Amino acid sequence: MYYNDGKKCSQILCKVCSSLFQADHRFERALKAKYFCPYCQHALFRWKTLLHVIIHKCCNDNCPHRLNAISRLNPAEKLLQKTKSSQFKLCYTYREYLFQAADLVYPGPLKPTVDLKKIHNSQNILGLILSFYVSFAISARKTAFVLQQVFNIRVSYQTVLNYAEAAAYHCHQFNLKYKGPIDDTSAGDETYIKILGDWAYVFLFISSKNLVLSSYHLAHSRETKPAIIAMTEAIRTAQPEQHITLISDGNPSYPAGIHFMNEKRPEEIPRIQHHAVIGLQNLDKESETYRAFKQLIERLNRTFKFHVRPASGFKSNNGALSLVVLFATHYNFLRPHISLNYKTPVHIQELQDISTIQGKWIKILSMAG
Repeated sequence: MYYNDGKKCSQILCKVCSSLFQADHRFERALKAKYFCPYCQHALFRWKTLLHVIIHKCCNDNCPHRLNAISRLNPAEKLLQKTKSSQFKLCYTYREYLFQAADLVYPGPLKPTVDLKKIHNSQNILGLILSFYVSFAISARKTAFVLQQVFNIRVSYQTVLNYAEAAAYHCHQFNLKYKGPIDDTSAGDETYIKILGDWAYVFLFISSKNLVLSSYHLAHSRETKPAIIAMTEAIRTAQPEQHITLISDGNPSYPAGIHFMNEKRPEEIPRIQHHAVIGLQNLDKESETYRAFKQLIERLNRTFKFHVRPASGFKSNNGALSLVVLFATHYNFLRPHISLNYKTPVHIQELQDISTIQGKWIKILSMAG
């Protein structure tokens, strides 16, 4: 089929049957309109332009999507909608994200100034520091105190922090390399930590069966961009034909991020599915069905809080991210789980014959290079 009247582009001629058709009115403005409503086929207009997203909105008052949304309002909401219509999102909207590949890089700790191969203390002392500071969740000051009072090893608390940041740089690469496959269903959430007195967010994702902490990402907002970065890493090791389902709370950043990720996936790869568990009670069927996965990520959040609470906040992003990375290493490779028959989520053969936890930390650092 092709246009039959030159620049007017209002008449279409079929090459097969030679029939003439009038072009749909919405295609007459195809150069101006970029997207169309999937419910009523009206052109979407550019409603808002933000830094990383352009929001397109359907302005058709008779759009089935809008009429259906209005029908679901209760009497009080319908009365409020007449006076304050901006309180309700009734019209269909489409978000066009402007993220570039460079914006979605999964970051790790900064390259340290301390070379762990040239430190003055032995590797066994380094392993003890990581064992107390990370695995046993003791603050840096108390770790230095224990080493001095119990083992007669004199190190400052700043040395503990320096060694931890240097180890985290290598452990991040180890985590990415040995994470292994993930299950079909994963749960994600964000929790809070303090950096220089301000709240920051740590996005965590956990695989539902093997309990692998598949993604961790530190951000200063709960917007779509950090959610995309965290979810992209969470499904990085999935098989191409694997049907992935992500469970989250009601944060709209997750469905928006999954929409962006599905747009970028090849057509032959299954779409990522998403389900939201809202609130603390099962007020809808979806929340009731997937509540167990939300409880799984909430349990991970409590474990994470136990390990970062002794730090009482952080003075830098890199210090906070370093402890997050070391926690992930401990959780995946060193911490046995009762539900896994006292095995770790990720099985590393090289660690099985090492009896001490400080020895396992040293082995992980040596394998990380």
